[in-house]
Amino acid sequence: MTRPSATVVPTAVLAAGLAVGLAVGVAGCTGGDDPTADRPPAAPSSTPVPPPSATPVPAPPDRACYRLAYDEAIAPTTDHQPVACRSRHTSMTFAVGRLDTVVDGHLLAVDADRVQAQVAEACPERLAAFVGGTREDRRLSMLRAVWFTPSVEESDSGASWYRCDVVALAAQDRLAPLTGRLAGVLDETAGRDRYAMCGTAQPGTKGFERVVCAAEHSWRAIAVVPLAGTAYPGEEKVRAAGEGPCRDAGAAAAESSLDYQWGYEWPTAEQWAGGQRYGRCWAPG
Repeated sequence: MTRPSATVVPTAVLAAGLAVGLAVGVAGCTGGDDPTADRPPAAPSSTPVPPPSATPVPAPPDRACYRLAYDEAIAPTTDHQPVACRSRHTSMTFAVGRLDTVVDGHLLAVDADRVQAQVAEACPERLAAFVGGTREDRRLSMLRAVWFTPSVEESDSGASWYRCDVVALAAQDRLAPLTGRLAGVLDETAGRDRYAMCGTAQPGTKGFERVVCAAEHSWRAIAVVPLAGTAYPGEEKVRAAGEGPCRDAGAAAAESSLDYQWGYEWPTAEQWAGGQRYGRCWAPG
């Protein structure tokens, strides 16, 4: 009789290379999966509201598709032109909104922390409504929100929009092509499978890399372990919280309840502070 084996490692190990904000976008997502975390911090500033000096750059079209590289997707601004959504593309606009840049009669710069924070909150929230699925479905997928605002020069001319795009992480620093209908994609089994989070090897071992499940893989993220509290409970507690649920999830995913493997990853204190209050369970697959 073979006893079940387990691998328990912190998220920081498993998220190496993806801790760029895709914790989307990564602007868009927090903790170790956010692609917009690589963006340079914005400096808050304010000036009296001036009259527009030129014709404002119009807001970008909604539901437009773009062919972006990873570095381009996590940049704060973009000048890429749309491509036909039936052609190869790596991002799609799912929401366009208006920035609130006036506070107490003064105009905040578009790169001010307060302005950027509006978009960092709005786009991930709107992504959930767009791609559908449960919260767990989204946390087990490689879909992320990234966003763009006008440049400082465009903002000075009166542009006051923001643009939210959805992207899929293919692997470290690389985006996957987007295919099929994305609205409500995680409401369907085929969509959840297409954009699910997988690994090239056993988590925590040499050769492990997160990849979208449409690529070759040998492990898959199978469940989420919610963690309670506002202050970081400490590594010992967050680790212990997931061992039972992940053992059960691994057994349920295996062909034999007596011979199976499972893995568990938990958030570091830094990722917890960034909003990741959950761990993930892994199993071969």
